[in-house]
Amino acid sequence: MKADAIIVSAGKGQRFMEGKKKQFFPLGGKPILAHTLDQFDPCPLIRSILLVVAEEDRDYCLTEVIEKFHYKKISRIIPGGKQRQDSVRNGLEALSEDTEIIAIHDGVRPFVTKEMIEDTIRAAIRYGGAILAMPVKDTIKMVHSDGTVLKTLDRESLYQAQTPQAFQVALIKEAYHKAMKEGFVGTDDASLVERLGKRIHILPGSYTNIKITTLEDLMLANIILKMRAKTKGEKG
Repeated sequence: MKADAIIVSAGKGQRFMEGKKKQFFPLGGKPILAHTLDQFDPCPLIRSILLVVAEEDRDYCLTEVIEKFHYKKISRIIPGGKQRQDSVRNGLEALSEDTEIIAIHDGVRPFVTKEMIEDTIRAAIRYGGAILAMPVKDTIKMVHSDGTVLKTLDRESLYQAQTPQAFQVALIKEAYHKAMKEGFVGTDDASLVERLGKRIHILPGSYTNIKITTLEDLMLANIILKMRAKTKGEKG
């Protein structure tokens, strides 16, 4: 099966540091996005990568990320859209005609592993669609608009979705077409496929596979990076 990846990195960073786009913010001496590409670029099951960035960031991304760190599998840089869903759709429209499986990943999830990528691809081949997810650890409250609790949800059945999320291309394209036609905006790619009545296979992710959205996330990311470096050093 021919599998490609769409890495979405067109965010404006509105909840991050003013004037700084999180995907290009340094983490351990290199941009957050570069840590993500470090896992996708050498992954044997990934044939090529479509990188989706804001139009104004294209040249910067090319010189300061792709060329600087010598990534080989970036086939195209695609302009992002107004929302994440628009950016992913732009990537889907730019896929090669022979792509059979697509893995979609947030560029600001730098602690994904090659094993996670490969597991989701293999599951998508078998089931049609697969995502990483982890059980929710905290008690979750459904809250009314006035700030009062409506009810406490059953934590046992709640999972926190992560990326990559991988799909057979025909399936995810059908889901995006339906969403666009009906004006539906989902919070992740799997939610669009679910609207087709299709089941999504869940694979275990990791609590360290965080999405860096706030400065607090960046603080946690630095801790994770140091812990991984220490573990690697001890094994070496």
